[in-house]
Amino acid sequence: MGILAWILLGLLAGIIAKMLMPGKDPGGIILTTLIGIAGGLLGGWLGKVLFDVDSVDGFFELSTWVAAIVGSIILLAVYRLFARRK
Repeated sequence: MGILAWILLGLLAGIIAKMLMPGKDPGGIILTTLIGIAGGLLGGWLGKVLFDVDSVDGFFELSTWVAAIVGSIILLAVYRLFARRK
């Protein structure tokens, strides 16, 4: 996938993760995008390490979206933990 596809996927995965984990976050759309992009990478890496699958096949593959959303949820939860401590 190209860089623009990763940014779009990250944006959408971050928004979906925020919808699945409602609550007040101190971040805006830029932080949501960054969490989504990093979450997609984290989800792809976890899928490879834990299940030995290539979870980043293509933009329209279900495994890519699931990996990105799960990774985004993990990072959003970690972000909320650190944001509350401040």
